[in-house]
Amino acid sequence: MARSGPTRILDAAGIERAIHSLAEEILERNPRAKGVGLIGVRTRGVPLARRLALRLQQMEKAQVPVGMLDITLYRDDFTALGYQAVVRKTEIPFPVKDRRIILVDDVLYTGRTVRAALDGVIDFGRPRQIQLAVLIDRGHRELPIQADFVGKTLSTTAEEFVQVKLSEEDGVDAVLVGEVKRPPARAARS
Repeated sequence: MARSGPTRILDAAGIERAIHSLAEEILERNPRAKGVGLIGVRTRGVPLARRLALRLQQMEKAQVPVGMLDITLYRDDFTALGYQAVVRKTEIPFPVKDRRIILVDDVLYTGRTVRAALDGVIDFGRPRQIQLAVLIDRGHRELPIQADFVGKTLSTTAEEFVQVKLSEEDGVDAVLVGEVKRPPARAARS
């Protein structure tokens, strides 16, 4: 049965619970968040990284630095993007070298965004370790990449979209799943 519109999978409270769970998992693997730096993948990975840093501070009284990374120039389809590609600010205000870096993104899908982010981080130095935290893991990998920390795992099809909305970017917190709308097939002309 086809969905009539997007289905809300998480609301604001659900997103906050997922962030709390991510923070607990991060602390379990990185006690007291010692030597950890968070890098949010633009766009929605940045506010998620900031929220995680705040939660880690509340839980452990640990100051965890946060950076932001734009992966546009590292994408494997960059040349296909053409002139409409917009490169945004990358800012990592702490040394990456010998630090445990936790990449933060909203949705893990094919793995290509994470591959690009790994290249971007390494251009800033050689971290001790890179871990991956995502709010949503929807499956369908094209590359052998797996998240270390997952807020929620969704079972989706390739014909569905997953959209994360965050108040910092969208004015509302929600995770939506819906059917990708395809244009109607054109009738063959005779």
